[in-house]
Amino acid sequence: MIRLRVSADMTFLVGELAAISLFSGAGGLDAGVESAGFSVRAALEYDRDSAYSLRANFPHAAVVEQDIGDVSTRDILAAAGLGRGDATLLVGGPPCTPFSKSGNWLEYKRSGHDPNARLLDHYLRMLVEVRPRAFLMENVFGLAYRNHNQGWFAHFRQTCERHGYNVAYQVLLAADYGVPQKRQRLFVVGALDRTPVLPLPTHSGPHETRRAFDSRLPPHVSTSEVIGELEDRDEMAEPGELVAGKYGHLLPAIPPGDNYLYYTSKRGHPDPQFEWRKRFWSFLLKLDPAQPSPTIQAQPGPYVGPFHWNNRRLRLLEIKRLQTFADDHVIYGSRRSAQKQVGNAVPPLLAEQVAAAVRDSLRIPLAA
Repeated sequence: MIRLRVSADMTFLVGELAAISLFSGAGGLDAGVESAGFSVRAALEYDRDSAYSLRANFPHAAVVEQDIGDVSTRDILAAAGLGRGDATLLVGGPPCTPFSKSGNWLEYKRSGHDPNARLLDHYLRMLVEVRPRAFLMENVFGLAYRNHNQGWFAHFRQTCERHGYNVAYQVLLAADYGVPQKRQRLFVVGALDRTPVLPLPTHSGPHETRRAFDSRLPPHVSTSEVIGELEDRDEMAEPGELVAGKYGHLLPAIPPGDNYLYYTSKRGHPDPQFEWRKRFWSFLLKLDPAQPSPTIQAQPGPYVGPFHWNNRRLRLLEIKRLQTFADDHVIYGSRRSAQKQVGNAVPPLLAEQVAAAVRDSLRIPLAA
């Protein structure tokens, strides 16, 4: 193979499965993509702490610390040491707040005029100008709702198809792929020469969106299987992990897997504290050690779970494991910043399986 040197400290092999990452965050997608046999050449991320995390975990990649609206595709390709059409894969998860259920009381959001939705257009700009063989885009499953998001999602798919990409998409439950978390996300994949597929589930179990599950598959991975051994590691205690304040004293009585609804008259509580379904589901939500975790939040409030079944906030190593990050995956910044980075990330184990399915669809063998 010919070696291509793009800087003093980065040497790449022409012919490898080169990937470019957008909206990279702490590198959840990137870690999964690399586990699937791709090599991330360049990663674009505007948040400083996340950029430091990327540099620590992907020293071979060029990290471009800029807002996507301020950077040209030519600059990204130059950082990656690639030309147009050289990349095998473009990956990224544009910030999801314009398409999530949160903030729907805002008129501009309900009407589909959230300015951050334009980040999808920047992803499309890069896709058209990078011209990779395939792409992978992740977002909240609300993007596929038939509501104000419908126009944005149709625009995304139609633009991809107009530029020659065969597109497939599906909402995946992370727990169905061995992730100890009931996190649902939309994955959109596309390729120039054939329609890629999305991976089949490896695990199965109950979920609110289905009445039955496949008992032939292994059961969902539970929280105790991945963080149970850390339960009594008092030396890992973090400042501020105790839940105090107005509602903190209510947490210990809530059964594992339950939430604030335990304290409602409808549940028969003798001293109701809340009205039925007047709070978010995650309010005072506690992990069930026998089940996967609910979605890990990026910016939880003081009483927003999931909390540990031992009535405390989850520690950083615990949320990393629930997201399937390696224990030694470096997360820079304050504890609040780390929570945001890990909570916003795509679980690497899920990303790996989606990227591997795309690779297999392209009939690219995994190198020995």
